[in-house]
Amino acid sequence: MNFQQLRSIREAARRGYNLTEVANVLFTSQPGVSRQIRELEDELGVEIFERNGKRLTGLTEPGKGILQIVDRLLLEAENLRQASQEYTGEQSGTLTVATTHTQARYVLPKVVQAFRSAFPEVRIALQQSSPEHIAEWVMSGKADIGIATEGLSQFEDLVSFPCYSWSHVIVVPEGHPLAEKPHVSLEDLAAYPLITYDVGFTGRSHIDDAFKKAGIDTDIVLTAMDSDVIQQYVSLGLGVGIVASMAIEKNRSNGLRAIEAAHLFAPNVTRLAVRRGAYLRSYTYEFILRFAPELKRSDIENVLNPGA
Repeated sequence: MNFQQLRSIREAARRGYNLTEVANVLFTSQPGVSRQIRELEDELGVEIFERNGKRLTGLTEPGKGILQIVDRLLLEAENLRQASQEYTGEQSGTLTVATTHTQARYVLPKVVQAFRSAFPEVRIALQQSSPEHIAEWVMSGKADIGIATEGLSQFEDLVSFPCYSWSHVIVVPEGHPLAEKPHVSLEDLAAYPLITYDVGFTGRSHIDDAFKKAGIDTDIVLTAMDSDVIQQYVSLGLGVGIVASMAIEKNRSNGLRAIEAAHLFAPNVTRLAVRRGAYLRSYTYEFILRFAPELKRSDIENVLNPGA
């Protein structure tokens, strides 16, 4: 039994049993992956995967239990590597943070700047994607930390912590009729074409819920993942924007006007997630505490490894 065999099992399950994709991820050949899987099955004396000819189609019942053990073994192997670097006093490495564009663009710069000053030997890799992909990257070990507003609390393999609350704001061009209203309502908003986030991004669910509960139909003419993109199309006159409050930069001359909308939509909570049971380097804790100062390292450790 070796780690390459274990990785082949894990990646086969993750990649929908597509061995070509598994081979690409593991930097090997498809026949090599097939051989690793078959050798482990022979050693264990049990079929891990269901097959249709030579093609893998799913996990057998024993395979489902074996996969859970494989996941734990590979996680502990990575924990061992991280711990060895920590115990030797090594303060270098790469911290990979998976997050959304809004967090990376508007919230993280000051955190990263402060962190880099304290840990100049640690490189930071920012990966930007959807909350679903962010969760997947953290669970697979491709990212150490995930930061997003939606989705991270829905996965059992992740431990997530609330970090800060924020509201949406309405964005219109200067001189727009909504800018003259002292108190904008949902009905006022629905009278115009709307531009906001893709479904599953940056509190979009709260926007949809507010209109649905009020029984108001909307005309959402354009959606995007990127707050800057939304504001750009608002400036072109395509519609009224609804964006995250932190995406509105003070003293920015872009011809747009921001209108408070906290009374219209439920507040949002940005969460930070790490993989359950993972060993975190000291500098990883330091990054987390800089992003969410109200958290304590001991609280994070207790949730990550209860009973340890």
